[in-house]
Amino acid sequence: MEPSVVYADEEVLVVHKPPGILAAPGGNESIPDVLEMLRDPWGPLWVVQRLDRQASGALLLARTPEARRTLRKAFEAGEVKWIFHALVRGNPPWAERMVTLPLRVNVGRRKRSVPDPRQGKPARTAVRVIERFGSHALVEVRPITWRRHQIRAHLFALGHPIAGDPLYGPGLLPQDPLPFLALHARRVIFPHPATGHQRRVTVAYPSLWEAALDALRWEKALVDTKDRDKR
Repeated sequence: MEPSVVYADEEVLVVHKPPGILAAPGGNESIPDVLEMLRDPWGPLWVVQRLDRQASGALLLARTPEARRTLRKAFEAGEVKWIFHALVRGNPPWAERMVTLPLRVNVGRRKRSVPDPRQGKPARTAVRVIERFGSHALVEVRPITWRRHQIRAHLFALGHPIAGDPLYGPGLLPQDPLPFLALHARRVIFPHPATGHQRRVTVAYPSLWEAALDALRWEKALVDTKDRDKR
């Protein structure tokens, strides 16, 4: 799959990064990255904040060093925000949660992030259930802080790991609706580096996501019908 440009001007690109592709070079030349794949048509680009390789969705890129510096300052001030959607396993017993578990990063051989009240760094993630399917739920996730694998580690700690997560969970299971990590950066919100005006760019689900959601809705409707028939 190739990255596609969703928004472009002289200062900024917002790209739909497919799952399995790095945002920027990561030391393994066999794994493609967005910067290299877009270099010929767009010239030099700079990543404002990376996304996990397995995740899809909105990747914010600066087209000039000055734009990158401005956007990084805005990010560090909390003015650049992402809204993620995730398909998690199970049916959360809550509608909304603010997860505040401190995280210690790069733990062990697999370099996981783990909750650690004593040695962990502060981490906050707002989670809201959008739709329930019984076997899975679609949740909106807003990271308030940015720690390595924060979203994945916090959802795992809640007992509702992201479907298909090989690091925070058992990896792909036969009942999972997608063949990869079900984490999508749905929207990025940022002050434009030239004007300061707020921009909101929404990135559509990949086609496999749409098919997965349709299948989950159909399965839930079938289960609901059978339950009604038993009454």
